[in-house]
Amino acid sequence: MNDSDRVKTVAELAAHVGGRAVGDAGAHVGGVASIEDAGRGDVVFVEDEKFLDAARACGASCVIAPEGAGAKLEGAQSVIETARPKLAFALVAEVLCPPRRRGAFIHPTASVAPSAKVGEGVYVGACVTVSEGAEVGGGTQILAGAFVGERATVGRECVLHPNVVLYEGVTLGDRVILHAGVVVGADGFGYVRDEAGVYHKFPQVGTVVIEDDVEIGANACVDRAALGTTRVGRGTKIDNLVQVGHNVEIGERVVIAAQTGVSGSTVIESDAVIGGQVGFGDHARVLSGAVIGSQAGVLPGKIVRPGVWWGTPVQPLEEYKRRNASWGRLPRMREEIEELKRQVKELTARLDEKGE
Repeated sequence: MNDSDRVKTVAELAAHVGGRAVGDAGAHVGGVASIEDAGRGDVVFVEDEKFLDAARACGASCVIAPEGAGAKLEGAQSVIETARPKLAFALVAEVLCPPRRRGAFIHPTASVAPSAKVGEGVYVGACVTVSEGAEVGGGTQILAGAFVGERATVGRECVLHPNVVLYEGVTLGDRVILHAGVVVGADGFGYVRDEAGVYHKFPQVGTVVIEDDVEIGANACVDRAALGTTRVGRGTKIDNLVQVGHNVEIGERVVIAAQTGVSGSTVIESDAVIGGQVGFGDHARVLSGAVIGSQAGVLPGKIVRPGVWWGTPVQPLEEYKRRNASWGRLPRMREEIEELKRQVKELTARLDEKGE
């Protein structure tokens, strides 16, 4: 796609996001920017009315703003009014700034096994390995240093960034994006201890299935099942440095933030939201509609129901707030208790004197 192909009129972008063009609907837009950095030809967005003045004064050619804000942005070249400006901005960015797509190519330093099946339009970068029996769908891009193991399956239009590792037999759906250093299919952490205290490895012979439209951040790990399948559902987004243990089942459209650890056999149902640095014990279950705040701790076997949860052990947010407020009062409570102890001691001494 040429740069000129990415330039759109405000009217075209408004139609794309289901918004309403106000002002110069024929103005041309070719890029996205923040309010602070915007220049001619850029589009910006604003959700809060307190930022309308800054948006009006910036150099952008178009402002995406809440419905009814067009009149308050008088002086801006053009405005797209929409109910959800941030979402509209993201949709516009997909049109104006699509990710780079490399054409069909196999680098001379890449190793593609004779029995591997590589679809049309696949890009295979430098020092990539595609092993025996692997399948790579059309339009997929495998960037430098990535490894696709034996009998692994990669769907169409996927992107494997540098140094991604797919162990043998794992499966990726279509349009999966794995960022640098992601490892899919390493052995799960499972051991059995004998009478002498020696640890013996429990079989890790299952697989991993990552469904369509999943994106996984840099250096995250998804372990293969001990027996059966570790699964990440369609449309789920996983941040950097997340650990997904063996036999975990993650539903569709789940969001998991960075440094979260999900222990084996945990189930996270569709549309759950997991904050950063959350720790899960094994066999926990998160029901659809649950939101777990950052640094929460979910005990083994715990069922987290719909609603907002926080803390360790994880608890409903309102309960967590009450307990947290109590903790904040502890220093004063200690002072009060010491004062009461002093008074009791004094009264006891007086009573003893009278008794004599």
